[in-house]
Amino acid sequence: MLQKFCFSAKSEECCATQLIDGDGSFNDSGIEHFIKEVKLGECGLSYAVVSIMGPQSSGKSTLLNQLFGTNFREMDAFRGRSQTTKGIWMAKCAGIDPCTLVMDLEGTDGRERGEDDTAFEKQSALFALAVSDIVLINMWCHDIGREQAANKPLLKTVFQVMMRLFSPRKTTLMFVIRDKTRTPLENLEPVLREDIQKIWDSVPKPEAHKETPLSEFFNVEVVALSSYEEKEEQFKEQVANLRQRFFHSIAPGGLAGDRRGVVPASGFSFSAQQIWKVIKENKDLDLPAHKVMVATVRCEEIANEKYTGFTANETWCTLEEAVQSGPVDGFGKKLNSILYTFLSEYDAEATYFDEGVRSAKQKHLEEKLLQLVQPAYQSMLGHLRSQTHEKFKEAFEKALNGGEGFSAAAHNCTESYMTLFDEGHKDVVVELANWDSSKVRDKLLRDIDAHVASVRAAKLSELTSSYEAKLNDALSAPVEALLDGANKETWPSIRKLLWRETESAVSGLSSALSGFDMDEQTKDKMLTSLEDYARGVVEAKAREEAGRALIRMKDRFSTLFSHDSDSMPRVWTGKEDIRAITKTARSASLKLLAVLAAIRMDDNVDNIENILCSALVDTKQNAAVTNRSITTSDPLASSTWEQVPPAKTLITPVQCKSLWRQFRAETEYSVTQAISAQEANNRNNNWLPPPWAVVALIVLGFNEFVTLLRNPLYLGVIFVGFLIMKALWVQLDISGEFRNGALPGLISLSTKFLPTIMNLLRKLAEEGQMPGTRNPAAASKNLQNGSTSSDTTSSASSGVTSSGNGTEYSSPTKEE
Repeated sequence: MLQKFCFSAKSEECCATQLIDGDGSFNDSGIEHFIKEVKLGECGLSYAVVSIMGPQSSGKSTLLNQLFGTNFREMDAFRGRSQTTKGIWMAKCAGIDPCTLVMDLEGTDGRERGEDDTAFEKQSALFALAVSDIVLINMWCHDIGREQAANKPLLKTVFQVMMRLFSPRKTTLMFVIRDKTRTPLENLEPVLREDIQKIWDSVPKPEAHKETPLSEFFNVEVVALSSYEEKEEQFKEQVANLRQRFFHSIAPGGLAGDRRGVVPASGFSFSAQQIWKVIKENKDLDLPAHKVMVATVRCEEIANEKYTGFTANETWCTLEEAVQSGPVDGFGKKLNSILYTFLSEYDAEATYFDEGVRSAKQKHLEEKLLQLVQPAYQSMLGHLRSQTHEKFKEAFEKALNGGEGFSAAAHNCTESYMTLFDEGHKDVVVELANWDSSKVRDKLLRDIDAHVASVRAAKLSELTSSYEAKLNDALSAPVEALLDGANKETWPSIRKLLWRETESAVSGLSSALSGFDMDEQTKDKMLTSLEDYARGVVEAKAREEAGRALIRMKDRFSTLFSHDSDSMPRVWTGKEDIRAITKTARSASLKLLAVLAAIRMDDNVDNIENILCSALVDTKQNAAVTNRSITTSDPLASSTWEQVPPAKTLITPVQCKSLWRQFRAETEYSVTQAISAQEANNRNNNWLPPPWAVVALIVLGFNEFVTLLRNPLYLGVIFVGFLIMKALWVQLDISGEFRNGALPGLISLSTKFLPTIMNLLRKLAEEGQMPGTRNPAAASKNLQNGSTSSDTTSSASSGVTSSGNGTEYSSPTKEE
């Protein structure tokens, strides 16, 4: 009898019909009428078939109605759990493109068919796999991992028979996990896929398909849905998301993307009839005993109840919360007590069920409980490790501050606190788990070793830095002073200083390292590094001084040229041999350049000074160089010194030649000024006329001299004139004015002459107004005294002249 329903869903007409009744009879007329109603014949290959299988009363019809907008009959929970769907029903999905047909299969393991009458269940499942593009396998979340639940035996039989009856066709198996628990889907899916693969591997296969992988027949998908009764809104939201996957399902990559062997829509009815006929004639299908399945379901329910009770247990919740914030005393004892309590309750309630199933579920319950408590156990171990590590650091620091040797302190503290960790772990152990805590212990040991290594590195670095600082202070200033006063003993003195200070520092560091218990190779490496550092300080200071070679040379030249042997400023009186003084000062500067030209940290002898002297100072040699053949090489035309490695060269020969040229240019002015000062001094000391002029005056002026003797009055006039001229000479400082040249002297005297005459007349007028007790002789004497005083002052004031380079030269004072 045809059973058909038509209803409106989502503004689209939906029709449903019973394809196969409960007795296994195929509804020929009903399928034909249904195909006409939904106009399936017009779809060609653009259609998909979806079926669902699963335990009775597992919500298959409800899922299809919510997912596809169908109106399959659903179980009334208030009237008890019983069979709702009989046989196989088919309907058209509402609002899904392309046209999608849905088959609702009768639930498996129903009590209406009994324990032994399972042939129809096997046949309907095989039919669904053969006809459908997508097969939904409805299963409870708690069924995952169970041997009998999750339809694993049914799938095993179906895989085997399907390969024997039909050519391979890639069907999508979508496992719908119902009433999903807190366990993440990513943890459930690998277990389910592993079970499916095991079923496939265990199925006997024909020769043609012995090596064919599961992926050639099926695409396996896994989805999870929340409880419809407890979380209806969340369930509907998840179903709505799942529904989107069925749109365009036949497109490449879609759920029904494999279109190989698809029967055209117009031939679907005949094809389905023939498939069912072949399935009905198969007598080999069989399933495990219903008794085992009941035991599986019931033991699973008890286990789930105990697991739920454990998670809600107040003692466990308190313990779990406490361990998150810090260590808990008696953690292991408390947790073991709770675990044993709930496992004992399980044994008491499941004692009458199949022993194999009961033991398997108990083991599974233990695994779930241990998986639940393991984070708390790991947290407790973490607290214990952190606490032990902090105590170790405090004790280790205290031991080092107390003067205990580093190695001894590290060994004693490590041994003591690892023992403390082992004792603390005994209070954390979960007896059922037999978890290995060696990784946590090893991590603690690594943390301790890392801390010891970091402290050791810090201490060694501190020691090394301390001795390096001492060496730097002990070497820098003395080396700089020695290089500043460069001579033949400079580098031997530097080597001696370096050896003495390095020996002292190495000895001190070696004694300090004895407490670190390090191997000789490492110790020697550190001591060698300190020695290298000391040499580096000296070499760095030498390079620094070499960079200031020109300044040092000029300073030395200035010191020797401008100061005498007593370090007093040199006065150029005209008696000094400027040429010899210049040569001496330049030779000393050249020796300083030779000292700074290379680093001499060993006893090897070089001829840098001789080369520089012969090439730069020796006059005869320089003259020879000027006249020699162009084929003769210049000793300074090179970038290296003989017998001196390039790494030890501070100033190359070419640089020395350039520095010497610049040095001579910058010191030439000082020499020129000294010569000018000497010549000026000579001119000041030779102010009298030459002897021949004196003789000429005597001979030519004899008659005038006789006249003066005959007339003494002339002599008085001449004497008064002499005094007046002497006074003008002193007042005008004529010799000083002409020292800078004739023209400047004349110009200066022309401006000073008239004021000087007026000053002398004023003084004579003042003398004339004084009492007449004074005679002309006295006046003349006063005038002469004033002139003498003025002469002395003028001579003193003219005793210092300024040179162009700022150096002052003194000349002797002229006295009458």
